[in-house]
Amino acid sequence: MMRSVLTFIMAGGKGERLYPLTKDRAKPAVPFGGIYRIIDFTLSNCINSGLRKIYLLTQYKSASLQRHIRLGWNILPSELGQFIEILPAQQRVGESWYLGTADAIYQNLYTLEIDYPDEVLILAGDHIYKMNYYTMIDYHREQDADLTVGVVEVDKDKAAHLGVVEVDNAGKVIGFEEKPAKPKTIPYQPDKIYASMGIYVFKHPILEQELQEDAKKRSSTHDFGKDIIPQMLKKGLKVAVFNFIDENKKEAQYWRDIGTMDAYYEANMDLVQVDPVFNLYDKNWPIRTLQEQFPSAKTVFSGEEVTGRVGLVLDSVVSNGCIVSGGRVQRSILSPNVRVNSYCQVYDSILMEGVNVARYAKIKKAIIDKDVSIPQGVVIGYDPEEDKKRFYVTESGIVVVAKGTEIK
Repeated sequence: MMRSVLTFIMAGGKGERLYPLTKDRAKPAVPFGGIYRIIDFTLSNCINSGLRKIYLLTQYKSASLQRHIRLGWNILPSELGQFIEILPAQQRVGESWYLGTADAIYQNLYTLEIDYPDEVLILAGDHIYKMNYYTMIDYHREQDADLTVGVVEVDKDKAAHLGVVEVDNAGKVIGFEEKPAKPKTIPYQPDKIYASMGIYVFKHPILEQELQEDAKKRSSTHDFGKDIIPQMLKKGLKVAVFNFIDENKKEAQYWRDIGTMDAYYEANMDLVQVDPVFNLYDKNWPIRTLQEQFPSAKTVFSGEEVTGRVGLVLDSVVSNGCIVSGGRVQRSILSPNVRVNSYCQVYDSILMEGVNVARYAKIKKAIIDKDVSIPQGVVIGYDPEEDKKRFYVTESGIVVVAKGTEIK
């Protein structure tokens, strides 16, 4: 069965709204939840779904992503015809790099001739969720659809940042709009929309036909949502929707498009709740990643409350290699190899790999990117006006310190 499906993951996104986290890396390579990268969630879904022929399409600042895939995801036996392979933009069919999601697949149509699958699964590499893709592929086959679009029900007021799929009363797709001001709602649910998850299952011949036709159109933006789906609907081809079935096993469905800094921060903070909204601890649906060789996490001076020198961690995610030496960490995420020194306070923050917080520093509601050294006594997150002079501050007041920033 797995031989008949070929998977493409779009992993070339600039992630401009996540700048400065994307200053040196593509959006799918941005760290998440301590030890993970965003791409790990889509790849783990693939492996857990039994999909074993996977191409990653990269373009923008891909060195960090390529290293992560090479070291952490070289796990499939090539002698069995299984692979996770990187396809960088390489101008195979002209002078241009990838012009859009559809063009990225068009430029790699030669891979379909190599593997000749029955269906092609196309995924976005920058969302946080758990999903069995084979359930959607089976549904696509049952419907005998030319294309099936993965959708998730979200509140109508979120439409401005999403692609919205319009369906009729029978559940048939009749329209698609990108980031509409007045979105079409789900029939009989006036407060909800079907948001496109960026997940598509195509019949192989249909995909080739539609991409070749689209490539000839100069007016096209070569995007699946804006161009390919409307083009197929005009022809009367069968486009079905598959309503997201969550493998997270919680009451509410969990799917996060972490396209903005505030959304990224909130999704990380979901993980430090007493009962985390997103379950990383389900042995039946493991999330894999590159686990580098660091020693176990450690707290020091945890019994010196009288002096105020307390190595204390509360309601936080702490990765390997971390040392909390006489400081206090609460509702925060510490990535590998972070050092929090005596008399520090770190609240509601994300500290990425290699961050060092010197004595008496205070950090609140901040994202500190890799290899930043916070000098002694520095205060971040307490005075918005001062923070704006030195760092990027989001609309909701999250302070973001870029990778390798030297703080005086």
